[in-house]
Amino acid sequence: MQARRLSFIGAGNMPRSIISGLVKGGYDPKLITASNPSRPKLDALEKDFGIVTTQSNHEACDKGDVVILSVKPQIMADTCKDLIEHCDIQGKLMVSIAAGITTGRLMEMLGDYAKVVRTMPNTPSSLSLGMTGLYAPESVDLEDRDFIAFVLNHVGKTLWVDTDEQINTVIAAAGSSPAYLFLFAQAMQDEAMAMGMSKDDARLLVQQALLGSAEMICHNPELELSELRAQVTSKGGTTHEAICTFQDNQLESIVSKAMQAAVRRAGEMANDF
Repeated sequence: MQARRLSFIGAGNMPRSIISGLVKGGYDPKLITASNPSRPKLDALEKDFGIVTTQSNHEACDKGDVVILSVKPQIMADTCKDLIEHCDIQGKLMVSIAAGITTGRLMEMLGDYAKVVRTMPNTPSSLSLGMTGLYAPESVDLEDRDFIAFVLNHVGKTLWVDTDEQINTVIAAAGSSPAYLFLFAQAMQDEAMAMGMSKDDARLLVQQALLGSAEMICHNPELELSELRAQVTSKGGTTHEAICTFQDNQLESIVSKAMQAAVRRAGEMANDF
């Protein structure tokens, strides 16, 4: 993959994770520029990774062949307006990692510019274990698609979707889902503590169970998830009793409703920006 000049508009946690993954993977830090209004985050990026930093979004945009817009959704419109008024973005690949902003809206913000990619990474990207959904219109060619996937593969795995609306499904299944699992883990930890375990011991039990279960899913792609569950569930045993309790209380329905709520809210947020 031929290296390109990368610019990040914004220097928060996600840009830092991506930059870290790229540099650790051998990407030339001198090809990476990040901008931010204040110096502390920039100084840390410069010190830790040796990249180029600036407090000017215009300078960062001008330097990049690929510009990753990593500002909060609430200021995306103003940021884009400022960039198209002061920079020549023609030919640049403009990439958004902001939640709630559709591809169509991003194109509008950039003056009907069509060379854009919408992405939705999740927080495990900070450990290079993330999952990022991507969508681009037909105006983005295969070379550009491959490059941005290459960049984001440095913080986990990527999945291209066929429609902009499917990014909302990515949000429900991967973007928001770490919080679902944290909630489930907390409930398990709390109950283990109520049964007499110390907090540290309860957390160890739960985190190791989740980690091991995730690894089993990854290492057994030929098995359906229901088969993996069945392997642990002996009829009449303790696990069977617990699973029956979950099913009697409609766990699957609760999960479905939660994911539908996430999709619905993502659609509502699209109207906010």
